[in-house]
Amino acid sequence: MHENNNGKRNSIPRGFTSEDSKKRVEWLENEHGFKLQDLPENDSEDLKGIIENHVGYMKLPMAIVGPAIVEGKYAKGQFPIPICTIEGSLAASMNRGLYASSFCGGFKVRHFRQELSRSPIFIFDDLRKIDDFQVWVNKNMDEIIKAAQSTTKYGKILRIDQHTIQNYVLLDFILDTGNAAGQNMVTLATNVACDYIRQQTGQDFFLDSNLASDKKASSRNMILGRGHGVIAETHTSKSVMARVLNVDPDFLIKNWTYFPIVSAMAGTLGNGLHISNALTAIYLATGQDTACVAENSVGHFTVEKVDDGVTWRLTLPSLTVGTVGGGTRLSQQQQNLQLLKCDTSEHSSRKLAEIIAAATLGLEISLGSAIMSHTWTSAHMKYGRK
Repeated sequence: MHENNNGKRNSIPRGFTSEDSKKRVEWLENEHGFKLQDLPENDSEDLKGIIENHVGYMKLPMAIVGPAIVEGKYAKGQFPIPICTIEGSLAASMNRGLYASSFCGGFKVRHFRQELSRSPIFIFDDLRKIDDFQVWVNKNMDEIIKAAQSTTKYGKILRIDQHTIQNYVLLDFILDTGNAAGQNMVTLATNVACDYIRQQTGQDFFLDSNLASDKKASSRNMILGRGHGVIAETHTSKSVMARVLNVDPDFLIKNWTYFPIVSAMAGTLGNGLHISNALTAIYLATGQDTACVAENSVGHFTVEKVDDGVTWRLTLPSLTVGTVGGGTRLSQQQQNLQLLKCDTSEHSSRKLAEIIAAATLGLEISLGSAIMSHTWTSAHMKYGRK
């Protein structure tokens, strides 16, 4: 981040006037060399594959927060984060978490998995047929994978897992979908492979058994993920926590123990605070399928006391995001991917997932600090009302 003449960080201009909005666009160009434009809407002909029965556009307000300073396997550098939301205080809160992290070295992020699945079901009227079927599948696995692989140039079939329950056999087709979110990719590949199985065995199937938990929070997606798995962490010093986050680290650690306990009592999947807020805002801005927030918002959030402050850590095991196809073809969303430098490169979807994890952790840090400092309500009264 650039330094101004008095040595202070040249942070995003604040304010709610049209002139303030223009200043933020200028800040983006001056600080990050990116000229944000108010692009025209896509022509109706461009929307095939995105929406049916199109009648117009519903514009949503967009903000810029950050930048997030990220040191990851794929994302390295400073990234201004575009978000779309109608929840007052969300942009300010995420900005605060990213700002606090920036004083202490930023976020360390690691992408550790990319797997998307579709899980058809084969139903048998005789349990003895299950053994024969599974033996046949194992013996012919290469041919089944070959049939699935024939449908995609960009995806890769990683494996096919078998699960048996009652008089059912579930085949879990697991793909690396490259830079696509890949839901259509994995569906087509699985369907063609299952057609091959039916042709060879005479055994019928239904394409989805619900094991893949598509657009549903589940234990499966918490453990095995649906899309990208990413871990993000950052350290905030005691002085930064006092000055930016308004909370003492010792006080926070002493009292935070109730949160995972009550989360378990309530039966939540994971123990995040409001992961869905960050994901939805970034997904809208970058052309992702926002319904995937249902399974993507499952996460593991921890705070750990260290000598000079706190280490915050977040695991997001299931980020179903991409940088090609679907809503990423929309002009404004494509421009936002360019802002994040995620519109090209071999692993741009993995880079995007790492950036999303960092931004999400920033928002978790800010809300956690607001709860512990009793400033949550006042922040919403200040920014969440006109």
